[in-house]
Amino acid sequence: METHYIQFCTATILDWKNILASDKYKDIIIESMRFLVDKGRAQIHGFVIMPNHMHVIWRIHKDLLLQDVQRNFLKYTAQQIKFDLLDSESLLLFDFEVRSKDRRHQFWRRNPLSIDLYSPKVLEQKLNYIHRNPVQKVGS
Repeated sequence: METHYIQFCTATILDWKNILASDKYKDIIIESMRFLVDKGRAQIHGFVIMPNHMHVIWRIHKDLLLQDVQRNFLKYTAQQIKFDLLDSESLLLFDFEVRSKDRRHQFWRRNPLSIDLYSPKVLEQKLNYIHRNPVQKVGS
């Protein structure tokens, strides 16, 4: 297989709900990224976790399919959030109920944005963007 480009990926919580404001859910995402790195599945070049979405700049290992790694990452993190909400008997779980054939709850919006970063200049622009994201004023 060919080497994959570094990618800028944005994943958004369903209906822009602020569930990622909780540190325990940020930790789930960070630990999942650490797993990908430790297992040689991805290199992480930068990331930011906002209350209702996340950005990651990563390169998926050349022997793996981009869509498989991304799908498994989002599925695993969603399952871990759901398990925590079930364990804590949180009413917040009801906010993520969906009428779907393949699931009862959904946390991530379908079809996350993924953009190949073809040049060092574009990579630097995206890294600067995600580093400034937490301090941007709403509407800026």
